[in-house]
Amino acid sequence: MFAIIETGGKQYRVQENDVLYIEKLDAEENQEIVFDKVLMVNNKVGSPYVKGAKVTAQVEKHGKNRKIIVFKYKAKKNYRKKQGHRQPYTKVKILAIEG
Repeated sequence: MFAIIETGGKQYRVQENDVLYIEKLDAEENQEIVFDKVLMVNNKVGSPYVKGAKVTAQVEKHGKNRKIIVFKYKAKKNYRKKQGHRQPYTKVKILAIEG
């Protein structure tokens, strides 16, 4: 059984016991969260969401991804700007899929 959920402006294909790294959520570690924006469950497609379907997950930890370097410059104008960014994430484990 699988489902497609939407969170953080992205879509994920999930199954039970999957581990996902998603955009940071405002939840404590070891807290259960429910994703109710389910786009598809077992070939049942919603428009836009499947009514009554939900995916339960548990927050395992919060963290930050590797640093990426953003470097801007303009040729022949002596303009250079170096900036780093680390995107925060939430690691979740899928517990159950209902729908």
